[in-house]
Amino acid sequence: MDINKPEINAFINDYVKDLRNGHASIFVGAGVSRGAGYVDWKGLLTEIAESLSLDIHKEYDLLSVAQYHVNSNGRARINKKILEEFIDEIEETENHRIIARLPYNTIWTTNYDKLIEDTCNKFNKIPDVKHSVKQLFQNRPKSDLVLYKMHGDVSFPGEAILTKEDYEGYYSTHEAFITALSGELISKTFLFIGFSFTDPNIDHVLSRLNFKYKTKDREHYCLLKKYSLQDYGENQADLDYNLRKQQLFISELKRYGITTILIEDYSDITQILQEIERRYNSHSVFISGSAVEYGAFTPLEAQQFIHLLSKKLIERNLNVVNGFGLGVGSAVINGALDAIYSNPKKYSEEQLILKPFPQFKTGGKELPQLREEYRQQMISRAGIIIFVFGNKDEEKGIVNAGGVKREFLIAVEKGLVPIPIHYTGYMSEDIFNELEKHGISKQLIDDISKLQLDKNDLDKSVNQILKIIDKIIK
Repeated sequence: MDINKPEINAFINDYVKDLRNGHASIFVGAGVSRGAGYVDWKGLLTEIAESLSLDIHKEYDLLSVAQYHVNSNGRARINKKILEEFIDEIEETENHRIIARLPYNTIWTTNYDKLIEDTCNKFNKIPDVKHSVKQLFQNRPKSDLVLYKMHGDVSFPGEAILTKEDYEGYYSTHEAFITALSGELISKTFLFIGFSFTDPNIDHVLSRLNFKYKTKDREHYCLLKKYSLQDYGENQADLDYNLRKQQLFISELKRYGITTILIEDYSDITQILQEIERRYNSHSVFISGSAVEYGAFTPLEAQQFIHLLSKKLIERNLNVVNGFGLGVGSAVINGALDAIYSNPKKYSEEQLILKPFPQFKTGGKELPQLREEYRQQMISRAGIIIFVFGNKDEEKGIVNAGGVKREFLIAVEKGLVPIPIHYTGYMSEDIFNELEKHGISKQLIDDISKLQLDKNDLDKSVNQILKIIDKIIK
């Protein structure tokens, strides 16, 4: 997929802008869980249809199929089927991981499974899960986001929204969910993923939203797979018919303020989410380094240099990520807070992301494992990584810091843009000398090589670094 196509590029830029401002949310449909190995609606109801002597592949009104079964046999078997299909622990997809990493404060889903909340937990995010109306009136302390499971949860299959009767009564039984969703659709930009033209959820989520809640000033987006000849057994007539139908559906989504981005393959969803994450992270700069001595700098000069660099990054409306490295972290924090407190209406404490490294083993994990996990998580939150100094004190004397080198290797693996300030020496200088070996662009290496230290004009030195960053995030 060509991410740089004008309509896709414009959508990603707009969505990332709202994401940075805290004005974006995401609505996750069954297709995302299907990618992890769970069944879709047809898979869930296949045996149910067979018990009614129906062919699920010939049925389009799946809600009625579920209702027919309940009418004849009661709800118990469907409840059991939900438990059988969704209770197994399945590894999440990359889509789930990206969604968990992105800074959503609300996520919406019609899925019953626990993949979203389990993935959030893996990234040390605490979701406040709401799958029943009574939970909407309770707030979980110290949660990082709210996960609205508006059709229920696998742990309570008897309360799952599944049959035609469930949907018919939804506005009465779950009006609070509709009210909450309507409010979010006014105040936030939504991205709908994992919904298809045949998915009964999308129609019942959107068609029930009262027109009065729609605002013409808020645009939402939906990723929808364009039908292909393979989808219809190479039958061109069927393809043409369904493409026409799909265009009508796209027009219907537009009526609700939803712009459709057509994709060629489901893997394109992952590519788009990766690009959203990359562009969001491009405005976050991880400062890596440690120091017990500062080479050509006096301790005061080094602290002033790091302080100024961190301060100016905040003033560029960038985020600063730091692990509180010895001899470096304090200056990073002070510089960032200097900018924030000097103009609190323009800058926010949320621009400073601080994750001090653990000092003792915890929860059965040894210290090296904990530090590796911390590095992975911190670096995943940035798009650019700056290296300064990088040394530590051992029994044999001052040596280059292996932890800083490890952060470089993780950063390269995750696609961050590395900027080692070579004139600070130590591991930063070693990393600069290895850039070409790791496939870093010749233009970037050339730009970094031209960085010069002017201790009489630290502003000039820091501005040289900022110009490189400006070229990266433009």
